[in-house]
Amino acid sequence: MLMDAYQGKVLLIVNTASACGFTPQYEGLQKLYDAYKEQGLVVMAFPCNQFGKQEKGSDDDIRQFCDLTFNVDFPLFAKIDVNGSQAHPLFKHLTEHAKGLLGSKAIKWNFTKFLVSKNGDVVKRYAPTTKPEDLKADIEALL
Repeated sequence: MLMDAYQGKVLLIVNTASACGFTPQYEGLQKLYDAYKEQGLVVMAFPCNQFGKQEKGSDDDIRQFCDLTFNVDFPLFAKIDVNGSQAHPLFKHLTEHAKGLLGSKAIKWNFTKFLVSKNGDVVKRYAPTTKPEDLKADIEALL
């Protein structure tokens, strides 16, 4: 299973897009990864084209963009759906255990973030507007 390789790690799971106003958050996500990966943090990016068609490229196009533009070296997975009947099972689990505003399960936009503890508990959900650097205290508490 996908998550077996990450047991015992603190996970920051993010649905991403290359042509979004929040795309510069890749830089902040990389800084978090650089700062905390030795302590057990893994940033996991899941590109998604469900919001404003802002992730149109192929998986190779997305990887190249992230490498060239933001020098990303944290795990970047294949493009998925995060909402609806075709939503990836990981995101179904995340949204079930960390609801959004007013108890909503649906992800509203790109760069929604989920923090998962070392034992696999979904600890918190963050809005797309929450900057990666604003998660430091929560990450440090779990490491």
